[in-house]
Amino acid sequence: MKKLNLTYAIVAIIILFSAACKKDGTTIINAKSAKEFAALYGPGIQSVKINGSTSNTFTLKGGTKITIPAGAIKLGGVAVTGEINIDAMEVLNRSDVLFSGTNTNHISGAPLASDGFIYLNASVNGIKADQALNAAIKISIPAKRTGFTQIWEGVEKIGADNQMAWQAPVPNAAGGGVQIKGEVDAAAGLFTFDMGNLGWINCDVFYSYTNPKTTTRITLVNNPGALASFRAFSGETFVFFCAKGSNVAAQIYTLDGPNTVKSYDNMMPIGAEGKYLSFAIKDGKYYYAELETTITASQHVTLTLAETTEAQVQAAINSLNNY
Repeated sequence: MKKLNLTYAIVAIIILFSAACKKDGTTIINAKSAKEFAALYGPGIQSVKINGSTSNTFTLKGGTKITIPAGAIKLGGVAVTGEINIDAMEVLNRSDVLFSGTNTNHISGAPLASDGFIYLNASVNGIKADQALNAAIKISIPAKRTGFTQIWEGVEKIGADNQMAWQAPVPNAAGGGVQIKGEVDAAAGLFTFDMGNLGWINCDVFYSYTNPKTTTRITLVNNPGALASFRAFSGETFVFFCAKGSNVAAQIYTLDGPNTVKSYDNMMPIGAEGKYLSFAIKDGKYYYAELETTITASQHVTLTLAETTEAQVQAAINSLNNY
């Protein structure tokens, strides 16, 4: 595994697309590909300029509060004391997850119920800062519930699938105040924790942890393209299981024969209610399918993708926030 990084070329594309269009469920740009769709309608990059020699606190549009101590950001191993550009992305709703082409998959393949996740990047004069931090960045994500959440770090799998997943935070080798607690309680309407490395960080708990588990399979009919990778940097077609009443967006992407994908082996909770859904964007055309169901042992379902409109795909994804 390796840490998940967005290159500055990719970030620049996202910023450009975000400036061109704000996702509001009605604005139609007619993205020509799944990659363009994720860039246009996923949560936009928010940029903030700070001074590295002082402590900086700012709040993102979705309510995430960030405090960056003086000297926390490094470039080439040296603490930065001048101007730093911070790029941030908030993924706080289930629609944000699907629009951005991300997911709530634990690295084991078990589905997670997300309390929100963010991406943080830093640059100095256009040069990417070190991922490891000199001091922990304090993050407070709005809590929509009480109780505890767990902290996970985003990783990108190396291999044919090239997908995103979440794992326990990797300790920062620098030590000294950068270790992340694995579990935090909601307080004052916030989940507050330390971030020891730049990149992706997530508040999640395992979904239906005590249920018996099974492997599920989905056969796609009329699939117009290949399975989409993380943020659709390749491929056209996404497949998800979205749990009813819980912020789960488990992506299913492991090939299991022609036109069939399967979950990770023995990871889907039997008895869980939800929707299998698939959407694809290829050559400017949109396709969608969904099936509401209860997961059963060794379940095998069929999704038949039908051509539809960009507006209808957006509406279907937005409706998942209240599902």
